[in-house]
Amino acid sequence: MANNGENQTTTKPPPLPSPLRFSKFFQSNMRILVTGGAGFIGSHLVDKLMENEKNEVIVADNYFTGSKDNLKKWIGHPRFELIRHDVTEPLLIEVDQIYHLACPASPIFYKYNPVKTIKTNVIGTLNMLGLAKRVGARILLTSTSEVYGDPLIHPQPETYWGNVNPIGVRSCYDEGKRVAETLMFDYHRQHGIQIRIARIFNTYGPRMNIDDGRVVSNFIAQALRGEPLTVQKPGTQTRSFCYVSDMVDGLIRLMEGENTGPVNIGNPGEFTMLELAETVKELINPEIEIKMVENTPDDPRQRKPDISKAKELLGWEPKVKLRDGLPLMEEDFRSRLGVPKRN
Repeated sequence: MANNGENQTTTKPPPLPSPLRFSKFFQSNMRILVTGGAGFIGSHLVDKLMENEKNEVIVADNYFTGSKDNLKKWIGHPRFELIRHDVTEPLLIEVDQIYHLACPASPIFYKYNPVKTIKTNVIGTLNMLGLAKRVGARILLTSTSEVYGDPLIHPQPETYWGNVNPIGVRSCYDEGKRVAETLMFDYHRQHGIQIRIARIFNTYGPRMNIDDGRVVSNFIAQALRGEPLTVQKPGTQTRSFCYVSDMVDGLIRLMEGENTGPVNIGNPGEFTMLELAETVKELINPEIEIKMVENTPDDPRQRKPDISKAKELLGWEPKVKLRDGLPLMEEDFRSRLGVPKRN
């Protein structure tokens, strides 16, 4: 029987967490590991988790795309710990929850070393699942809308199996995340691990790498530098953009809820690349031109999440509109690029 995670519950009981969880007289803090926590989404997740005084947060990051700067306000805090660690190597620590975000998510970075990307997705996820099994932790994987490939169904529900090229230049990421999801469910069925899978769609906001090759950061950086906005042909391909605070809220709700997923987390507001370029031009620099350039291989023509499941199971939907989120990202980029504010 084919299914998509709805009836994948296991009869095997999950591994027991630390005895500290069952103490009658002392309630210890929740110890949370965030892999990739120095990255764009990871650091915003850390900010939110640290707001709760009952959380101790441990970040493991190898700084391939992440930066200590994103976490500077927490370094030295008694409830925060930062470890320089590559998830392709085992990590032996005691934790209660694992948010597994570690993996380069921008095409420029994941194509730079595709073998390393697939190792991070496969061996990294295996190592984190091994840790979850040993210590009885609940683990959340940030998977991706890329598991749907160049979709033939629109919008994409979680039940859609995707249309992915297994041997393309993006496959290290797409197929790597698909294998990571497989591993999560196999550990869940075989070992009783408590798993959560989020399929995250395009996300934007402060702390994105300025030259990471993703369309929102590209356009904003180009507009601030006074360069033409480069739109890949034909310009009618669509994406949906979720502001980072909405994304973090969705991830935490999924972790705290009772559903394994996979659950789409993204903003269903859909924009063509030309519409996005026009919006950035209008909001940031009306003088610049828009220039069409050749497309990259295997670029999906359309991408829009069906978030019915997130609404129903998590009570989640995005709140921040693109026109409200872009100026917040512009302000962050201006300060990092040293570009003064417009009068």
